[in-house]
Amino acid sequence: MSLFSRVLRSGEGRKVKALEAIVPDINALSDATAALDDDALRARTGEFRLRLENGEDLDDLLVESFAVVREAAWRVIGQRHYDVQMMGGMALHLGWVAEMRTGEGKTLVSTLPAYLNGLSGRGVHLCTVNDYLASRDAEWMGQIHRWLGLSVGLVVPDARDRVQKRAAYASDITYGTNNELGFDYLRDNMAMSDAEKSQRGHAFCIVDEVDSILIDEARTPLIISGRLSEAAALYQRFAAVVRGLEPDHHYDVDEEKGIVAPTEDGVHAVEAALGVENLYDQVSSNLVHQLQSALKAKELHLRDKDYIISNGEVRIVDEFTGRVLEGRRWSD
Repeated sequence: MSLFSRVLRSGEGRKVKALEAIVPDINALSDATAALDDDALRARTGEFRLRLENGEDLDDLLVESFAVVREAAWRVIGQRHYDVQMMGGMALHLGWVAEMRTGEGKTLVSTLPAYLNGLSGRGVHLCTVNDYLASRDAEWMGQIHRWLGLSVGLVVPDARDRVQKRAAYASDITYGTNNELGFDYLRDNMAMSDAEKSQRGHAFCIVDEVDSILIDEARTPLIISGRLSEAAALYQRFAAVVRGLEPDHHYDVDEEKGIVAPTEDGVHAVEAALGVENLYDQVSSNLVHQLQSALKAKELHLRDKDYIISNGEVRIVDEFTGRVLEGRRWSD
């Protein structure tokens, strides 16, 4: 049984100690690694990849690769990983959640498992919460990876060109936001051929602020809607209609349950405004759903609380974090 197999099988209380026990092995390589000149240090990337081709796995390379990244980080950006950061990097490589306090250098920690898994050539995704952090880390920490011979890509909402995106996803390490990575996955599932897809697969991912992305923001689904121009016209039509409706007469509101239901008088008023005989007969137009959505928008979605208007666009505000959810739309 390998060292990392024993770590994975150990109890929660022993896992940290097991990782701590590996740190001296990495530290033992510090002097030899520091003695390498730049060309020799960069050449280790090719050596690691050759060893992978010859049958070794990523776990076999962890100790040596972490020592290489630590030395490269010191030479390129003037920062050296502490022992606790080495432990954090091992935890991420093993697929665990690593909690680190502000100022403990989690951004630097990510370079360790990102480099190690990037050696496989299958791609690594580094997922963060906003465009600024993705761009910053791709430039800042990307210096280390590029210096060591790995390619680095960046995926943000501004990058809409398919060729550009395919190139970013084809990189050894790809930085991006959770929204853009998720929407690209949905777009790829709508593609008619592999040539229209951007992503190439999903091998290893590091998620920054995992509690926010996988818990808080996961409450708001990512949805791609079709026939946007037609839908927008229908939304505007119903928004104008519901402005003339009165609460308690045309509809009832239950704020606690988040429900707005039209009354019989309200349905008749809408039918008259739309010029239809029976709202519930218009199944293909989905008018009942549009009415309920418009009523909810009027009564339950409050400006500057649930959403803001920025540059003429509606941007949803997360009810739990207060952050603007870039690229999000309400599912209904």
